[in-house]
Amino acid sequence: MKLYSTNNKDLRVSFKEAVFNSMPQDKGLYMPVEIPQLDPAFIENIEQYTLPEIAYQVASALLKDEIPADDLQSLIADAINFEAPAVKLDDKTFVLELFHGPSLAFKDFGARFMSRVMAYFLKDGEQLLDVLVATSGDTGGAVALGFLGVPNTRVTILYPEGKVSPIQELQLTTNGENIRAIEVKGTFDDCQALVKQAFADAELNARFRLTSANSINISRLIPQTFYYFNTYAQLKKQGHNAVVFSVPSGNFGNIGAGLLAYKLGLPVKQFIAATNVNDTVPRFLATGNYETKPSTQTYSNAMDVGAPSNWVRIMDLFNQDVEALKKVVTAYRFTDEETLAGIKAIDNQFNYVACPHTAIAYLAVEKYRQENPTDESAAVFLSTAHACKFPDIFPADIAVKIEIPEQVTALESKPKQADQLGVDFEGFKAYLLKG
Repeated sequence: MKLYSTNNKDLRVSFKEAVFNSMPQDKGLYMPVEIPQLDPAFIENIEQYTLPEIAYQVASALLKDEIPADDLQSLIADAINFEAPAVKLDDKTFVLELFHGPSLAFKDFGARFMSRVMAYFLKDGEQLLDVLVATSGDTGGAVALGFLGVPNTRVTILYPEGKVSPIQELQLTTNGENIRAIEVKGTFDDCQALVKQAFADAELNARFRLTSANSINISRLIPQTFYYFNTYAQLKKQGHNAVVFSVPSGNFGNIGAGLLAYKLGLPVKQFIAATNVNDTVPRFLATGNYETKPSTQTYSNAMDVGAPSNWVRIMDLFNQDVEALKKVVTAYRFTDEETLAGIKAIDNQFNYVACPHTAIAYLAVEKYRQENPTDESAAVFLSTAHACKFPDIFPADIAVKIEIPEQVTALESKPKQADQLGVDFEGFKAYLLKG
């Protein structure tokens, strides 16, 4: 597998180099030189395959000979050892539950796959691998649990003070060992900017072996394609061949993976990018003007991103052709008030408790159906996190229905371990240089 930079299509690096370097020096993002078409027979018979079998078929098509077949199968079996069920709500509406991994969020797919790929490529005696990650909520917990105890790695997680939920903060700050957390007095965009500046800093790169665990890392994106294929397989078993995916979108890695799956040959009728009031992409698709802005705090905190990093990948997938992109991607935005109304509507209609991100995806399905009344496709809205992560958002009558997983109860007895920093890069650089 060879990859180029979105800022330099003549660049060529291996998958291993892209995984460890995470981001090209030209500040682009790595993309596959070739996106192969999966065997039509595989797609036609996909309902006969398990999730790990689907994951192997997709990963081997993309990675080619980067990891031998037996090793890749073992790696996937270890990383993707939980289910992603498409739960039927009515004849044409499904919720894809992506929170059955250890951190209770969809990001377990990417973080566990990436950590195991890195561990596979790391050689004994090599320089310590320093993993930097900014999180708006769920990424940090998934990365922390994915890398906890992985030899020869150290993970530094930056998160915005007061802008993650209490359970998310516990998942970030109670690990110890090779995981350290920094509470930044700013927004997620500030955290993300600090990480990007670190990768571009010559002194830090000379001193440390830096890589990222954010969705800018290509090894995070690839495993997220698995559950799109697996969902199609589940729906195909039930007689559905036309599918619409509604994806809660913040940094646009999740829907970016769906669009990569589409380019690999997954037959999807439409993708819906569902955002909160941090609506850079919906505004762009409506006006043609791509204008980032500082992020605004909302109930759906994992989507509080004003400058989504992965949008450049999506534009690259469509060769910068906005009209072609708009034929496949529709975008809607929703306020906190609408989000809360969506949570109540899902509970009333289906007796289903949805986290705020999930509720936004549901609202987007409803809006899409209003605008496309003749579309008979099955609609799948992605549930990206367990509802227990957002206890303060639910009305009391819905909150009592939330079952608290055992791993969350265990976290509450552990002490918080976090350093505090401002948004200035020199302060962050000094922190890293202290080791």
